[in-house]
Amino acid sequence: MWFDESVIYQIYPLGYVGAPEINDGVTEHRILKIIDHFPHFKKLNINTIYFCPIFESSKHGYDTKDFAKIDCRLGNNDDFKKVCDELHKNSIKVIIDGVFNHVGREFFAFKDVQENKYNSSYKDWFYINFDGNSSYNDGFYYEGWEGHFELVKLNLDNPSVKDYLFNSIKNWISEFGIDGLRLDVAYMLNKNFMRELRQVTNSIRDDFFLVGEMIHGDYNSIVNNEMLHSATNYECYKGIYSSFNEMNMFEISYSLNRQFGSENWCLYTGKNMVSFIDNHDVNRIASALTNKNHLNLAFGLLFTMPGIPCIYYGSEWGELGEKSNGSDTPLRPHIESPKFNELSEFISKLCKIRIDSKVLAYGNLTNLHVTNHQYVFERRLDDRRIIVMINASENDYQLNFNFNAESGLNLITNEKISLNSPLVLPPCSIQIIEC
Repeated sequence: MWFDESVIYQIYPLGYVGAPEINDGVTEHRILKIIDHFPHFKKLNINTIYFCPIFESSKHGYDTKDFAKIDCRLGNNDDFKKVCDELHKNSIKVIIDGVFNHVGREFFAFKDVQENKYNSSYKDWFYINFDGNSSYNDGFYYEGWEGHFELVKLNLDNPSVKDYLFNSIKNWISEFGIDGLRLDVAYMLNKNFMRELRQVTNSIRDDFFLVGEMIHGDYNSIVNNEMLHSATNYECYKGIYSSFNEMNMFEISYSLNRQFGSENWCLYTGKNMVSFIDNHDVNRIASALTNKNHLNLAFGLLFTMPGIPCIYYGSEWGELGEKSNGSDTPLRPHIESPKFNELSEFISKLCKIRIDSKVLAYGNLTNLHVTNHQYVFERRLDDRRIIVMINASENDYQLNFNFNAESGLNLITNEKISLNSPLVLPPCSIQIIEC
């Protein structure tokens, strides 16, 4: 499928365009600014953009007010349609956030319950107890998302709720031509809902991409032929930055073998999870790494490990960002003009390598050599091989290994390289060798 061969670029629109944090009700056509940044996306060589929440909300986008209306802080539906049309003209696919577990308190159905209580025809859209009270003194208790009562949990077993959401998705596909959905908090979504969602989207487009947010647990519980195509690989997200910071490459090599190795017991062999090293919810990789010389190595690993690589906007030029007093705002900055530096140039090469390589898209993984500071692994598809060699040390490393090949092509430099032992790996380096 197209998504297996994708490089995803993630944008948090409300932050990217500099929208106010609280919805002021004023329509500003800020989303159109993204069109001006198309040259940057093309130069970076990405082929898919994932937009975090875009629909009308009170604050951060995940407290949806209206599933049919683009957030007025971003513009209107025509604006977003124009962005999607231009992206598609530039051969860039579009994924948007599907926030189905909960809505905001200003969502029309919940406001009806607030007004009409027992007599509301929408009372069964939520988990409500009229014998209790909420922290907002609504006169009834309701279930919120993980104790956040500004996010009202939807009853996804209710046929009317499902009809409303599925019709909304059909309209998004028809109106904007979106190519996929990232399901927010998929780890706690109703599984029957996800099965029905797969049937609905398959009936419209058999290549419509569904990826779920999974922070923990067995990704197979939602990634299968009946539900979603992929999940966010939080295990390896942690493993990548932690392995470099602790100078313990055994951690990430263990996770990758556990997930994607060729042994029968490996968990996700043959499945492509969405790989990332930062996003809108976690500290940026340039802030997370203690040694900035490891930035290239972290991105190189992201693009060569099994999975669909995803870049969070700004991180391609080393944007810094850390949570502050529990706030995610520093992670979601306004971008007036994208930057393109040496790191961006390296990532642009990685994007092209990944998009052009069936081996990296579909090949299996075998660990070849692991130490605290070095990691060498192979990706193989039929008789085609790519060998990835990482030296996280500040010193040269002499690698004595028989690769069963005399030479290969360094895909980063496009230079032929001898694979005869011993090889000397330069400090803080990564080599991607096709042989």
